Parts: sequence; structure tokens; C-alpha cells
Amino acid sequence: MKELSELKDYSIKTYEEAIQVIEEVGFLPLARLVPEFPALNTITAPESWHSDTEFDPWIWRTRFAVEGVAGYGKFIKKKSVLISRDLLPFFKAVLGSYEKVEERYQKGNVSREALTLYRTISEQGVIDTRELRTLAGLREKEHKKVFDNALLELQGTMDIVISGIKEKTNAEGEKNGWSSTSFETYDSWSSKNKVEVVAVEKGKAREYLLNHFQCVASENAVKKLKKILGE
Repeated sequence: MKELSELKDYSIKTYEEAIQVIEEVGFLPLARLVPEFPALNTITAPESWHSDTEFDPWIWRTRFAVEGVAGYGKFIKKKSVLISRDLLPFFKAVLGSYEKVEERYQKGNVSREALTLYRTISEQGVIDTRELRTLAGLREKEHKKVFDNALLELQGTMDIVISGIKEKTNAEGEKNGWSSTSFETYDSWSSKNKVEVVAVEKGKAREYLLNHFQCVASENAVKKLKKILGE
């Protein structure tokens, strides 16, 4: 395994540089999640965030998903992460399931609300949070926590991904208020973006990922990643 001194100390300014980092390390949390391992907010300047410029990583995060550069979602410990196209199928094999959501629901492994959201997202193709809450019958304020938990549940098993954002506009088509996150099923997003389908069982996928990380991460980072991927 590489010594930490041999590992790259990333510092980037542009979207194109961020793409290079994602493709090299394969896994990039938005905020620090793994010790001695890059995160988008540790390799960019704090003043760039929410600057509403081309150098704003907050804007990049959904651009990666829209342009098919990386899978994006709260896949790990309910935290937002980016996963390269190359590693995405292997993470899916480790975190997800080859059983359909409906089958897992019948076995009691998926909540009723998560099943409802998944069916709605599947039917709509791409749908933003506001419309999803309405169509799923979870629009009322008291349903917000249930809705949020169901979204986290589906992202944690990589059944859905964040595919972009939808701007809130007024009747004149002008931006008006907060934008809304859009979701899509993993299968739809990966097919649309021509992500390779890899048939690999969970143990082999985990081994493949750890072999990769041993080449790009420190020993402490790999220890944490082992736990994340399920020892």
C-alpha cells in the first residue's frame, strides 16, 4: 500500500479538474467522510462555494449527474457522495440488491413509503422533490420526515440517484425561490448514461473496490472504507 506521502494532495479550482479527481479516486464525498481521503469541500477553496460562478462546487455537484460524469446521491451513511462511472456498478453490487424493490418489500425489507416513491419515480422517469411528494400523497407537513426517510432508504440501496435540479419559476418563467432536487431510478440513469452493467456478486465487488482504494488511499482511509463497504 502507498505511504500517505506518496498520495496526491488534491487542490482544484475548475469543474474539469474535479472530473479528473473523481475518475482517479473513484469516490468523492461532498464533505469529509473518510480520514486522509479527498472530499469535494476539502480540495476546493471555501470562498468558491455558493459563489454562483463557474468555480462553484455547489453547482458542479448536480452537473456531474446531469452530464453522466458520476453517480450522485446519499449512498453512504446518509451523506452525499459522487461515484465514478467505473466504480458505480461495483458500489451498486455492494450496497444494493439484485432483487427488485417489490420483491424486497414483500419480504419486509423495504418500507411501504419507499415502495410508493420508487414506483412513482419509475413511472415519471425524472421527477423533482415537490412533485414527488404530491404524487406520493406525502405533501402534508407531518409527512415530511417519512418522505425524507424513504428517499434516504432508496438512496442507501442505490435504487435511486439524484439526477439534477429543477428551478422553481413563477408564471413568467423567472426563477423564483429554492430549486428542487430531481430523482431518477439507478437503472434509468445508468442506462441513459451508458454505465457498464457488471454482473458481480457482493463479495467480489467489495474485493475489487478495496483493491482499487489500496492504490489511491492511505492505510487509515482504507480501514474506514472497509467498514463503509461492510467488513
